[in-house]
Amino acid sequence: MTTMLSTLDANLPDETWDTWLARRRDAHILQHRMWGELKARFGWHIHRVALADGDEIVAGAQVLLRRLPWSQSLAYIPKGPILDWDRAELAHAVLEAIESVARRARAAVLLMEPDLVDGADAISWLAGKGWRQAPRPIQPRSTIVIELDDDEVMLARMKSKWRYNVRLSARKGVTVRPGSRDDLPAVYALMRETARRDGFAIHTAGYYEAAYELFVPLRQAEWLLAEHQGRLLAAIVVFAHGDRAWYFWGASASRGRNLMPNHALQWAAMRWARDRGCRLYDLWGIPDEVGQNPAAYTSSDVGRSGGLWGVYRFKQGFGGRVVRFAGAWEKPISRPGYAFYRLGWRLRRGEA
Repeated sequence: MTTMLSTLDANLPDETWDTWLARRRDAHILQHRMWGELKARFGWHIHRVALADGDEIVAGAQVLLRRLPWSQSLAYIPKGPILDWDRAELAHAVLEAIESVARRARAAVLLMEPDLVDGADAISWLAGKGWRQAPRPIQPRSTIVIELDDDEVMLARMKSKWRYNVRLSARKGVTVRPGSRDDLPAVYALMRETARRDGFAIHTAGYYEAAYELFVPLRQAEWLLAEHQGRLLAAIVVFAHGDRAWYFWGASASRGRNLMPNHALQWAAMRWARDRGCRLYDLWGIPDEVGQNPAAYTSSDVGRSGGLWGVYRFKQGFGGRVVRFAGAWEKPISRPGYAFYRLGWRLRRGEA
């Protein structure tokens, strides 16, 4: 195998990364170049590593780099690297290339969240190469994934109450439409209302505006708005790449919930994803306890509150299956820097 390390600003043009990623229908949206562009606007530096066999790229990773409070950085790979993990020699080569990037960037630690399901053979292989499970993931470790199909098939898979609510919202006159850039201020106001009510963190308005500008023109994201008699009731943002779509962000008004706008939005998102060629729709985030033991949490009557339990009760009725991913893995690059990193992490979470 011949390897070639390339970066965005040197040997690997944007078009090369885009062309390769377009062929990788299994790649996660967080490895998309535009996701890197989004993060670059908000304090991250981007370095892309590609491994080639001759003229053909066979593996790659988009590495996010961010300066830590001292003179080192954090190297982070969300949902990557992209490769065939069954080829151990390829995985070894691309991880060595990524580690070389981390060293040159004076990283204290290299953190990655591979797009692998829990229990994959590659996980035990990672543990034997000096990687360790990080204390907590950055991206949700457990989720619900819906298989996309014809309307009647998808409706039949839903729990009866969810199927009823999807149809009820339409009968009550709730409409769903794609949002335009002019809608972003109203959607952000709704996000702020939701954050105050439900205790969720949100990004700045500029972050969502940048995401819209980068992804919507490519048809790789859609802002969907649910309205009733001209009044905005709820909104969600969905992304798509290759075979998959993801529900990332959502907001809803306190009024009008009886009209079931959130059911209407998820139904619209499923159909949007299917019509653009996706096979799977990821509802992005449920309590990890469910992922660890799905059989113990099969009812919408789960009696827990707070955190993601409320959204789990909502998401579990749409007919999907619980999937748990491998989580976050880290490798110290600088031993002293890693010690500072872990101490800072513990202090932020009140554990030291």
